[in-house]
Amino acid sequence: MDGGAFSGSRPVVGPDPAEAVRPRTVQRETPLYADRPRIYPKAVDGTMRRIKWALLGLLLGIYYFVPWLRWDRGPGAPDQAVLIDMPSRRAYFFWIEIWPQEVYYLAGLLILAALALFLATSLFGRVWCGYACPQTVWTDLFMWVERRIEGDRGARIRLDAAPLSVAKAFKKVSKHAAWLVIALFTGGAWIMYFNDAPTVVGELFTGQASTTVYFFVGLFTATTYLLAGWAREQVCTYMCPWPRIQGALLDENSLLVTYQTWRGEPRGKYRKNENWEGRGHCIDCRQCVAVCPTGIDIRDGLQLECIGCGLCIDACNEVMDKVGLPRSLITFDTEYNQTLRAAGKPPVYRLVRPRTIIYVVLIVLIASVMLWSLAARSTVDLNVLHERNPLFVTLSDGGIRNGYTIKILNKLREARDFTLTLDGPPAARMSIVGGPEDVTEATLAAGPDSVVTYQIHVRLPREAIAAETMPVTFEITDAARGETARHEAVFRAPEP
Repeated sequence: MDGGAFSGSRPVVGPDPAEAVRPRTVQRETPLYADRPRIYPKAVDGTMRRIKWALLGLLLGIYYFVPWLRWDRGPGAPDQAVLIDMPSRRAYFFWIEIWPQEVYYLAGLLILAALALFLATSLFGRVWCGYACPQTVWTDLFMWVERRIEGDRGARIRLDAAPLSVAKAFKKVSKHAAWLVIALFTGGAWIMYFNDAPTVVGELFTGQASTTVYFFVGLFTATTYLLAGWAREQVCTYMCPWPRIQGALLDENSLLVTYQTWRGEPRGKYRKNENWEGRGHCIDCRQCVAVCPTGIDIRDGLQLECIGCGLCIDACNEVMDKVGLPRSLITFDTEYNQTLRAAGKPPVYRLVRPRTIIYVVLIVLIASVMLWSLAARSTVDLNVLHERNPLFVTLSDGGIRNGYTIKILNKLREARDFTLTLDGPPAARMSIVGGPEDVTEATLAAGPDSVVTYQIHVRLPREAIAAETMPVTFEITDAARGETARHEAVFRAPEP
């Protein structure tokens, strides 16, 4: 989508050809590094700001509260509702338990999240970035602390320009101390998702936590402090790939933060009781720029740096109220509607479009497959590995023996007995290392919520060998629950 679509009567003008080619001496004088311009976002009140505060409180509440939720899974199982148990190689989400062998569920969730983000962007632009992205949420919180300690935009600018003093040092130290406390709680809460929350909190404060726990608390504390306190808009502009991807997801019917050029131009300063004839409604007060967390001017059109937070809407509405003009000079609107409004026609909103239909269909399809898979998944799994060295052994009677490692995954929290059967050449017999020998079926025990391993030898008389590789199938059955798992393998032999 063309980034200048909302620039209205301001055509994009290319560089002067005379300035495009310069002598090498002049080029060497041009600095290769430009220092970051400091941005001092101004506080604003309005609908968008109140929505952001509400979502900030909700999202932070979820983040800090969820690890403390309990869920009874029976004796011997963790009772934390949401837990990624790395030592046990298990992930728990309320009643759902994910094993390492089921990592495809994680892939499915990531695909669903990506499609949901594509859908939201095609409908409402960077609404995720402006309201729900962790970088935005924590940066908003850090900036609120900064305003409480150092003051609003003007006060912060004057404070930074002032020489060092006791008062200035006190405010700066207080601000960074508050940031570090918030960052510490952020890192501490993240660790709770990987450990039992009450236990790890007690260990953290008593010095009994592991080195790994302290390391990751420190790591997340440092990254939160640096990204939300120092980097801020730099993350959204330079580090995040999403601003560069979103252009492929937007079209003329996407709702975006929009300056109504047809109404605002030509802009100019306004004096009280001045006539509005022959001029636009924009009084060039630059309040939209002052409140922007990335420091852009929305009147220049859609830009890569815009995160779609809509704070410029609140700032502009305040100004419109003061000068007695209608609100929404800056508003959420589509490029198509801007064309209609400029022509005096009513707006048309098209949420249902080919691309949004495709996203919704894919989301429903993938979510349905995942739900069906979860509902129908078995509580037992079987994995068979053929021994590689040697591939086969020639016995003293001329028979051929192959070795296999069988792993039985019991997902229930109760001990179970499985009947192992071998389906292959009729003359094939198997022996369990440490168990029965020369049998076609055997009973194998599996402990509760565990993976058990057995070594199996399969023997075949020389005269029964028909090829260098012959298919064999191992099958385990839990007769009490009526569940079966199968795994196909091969029996290797010398050339007959």
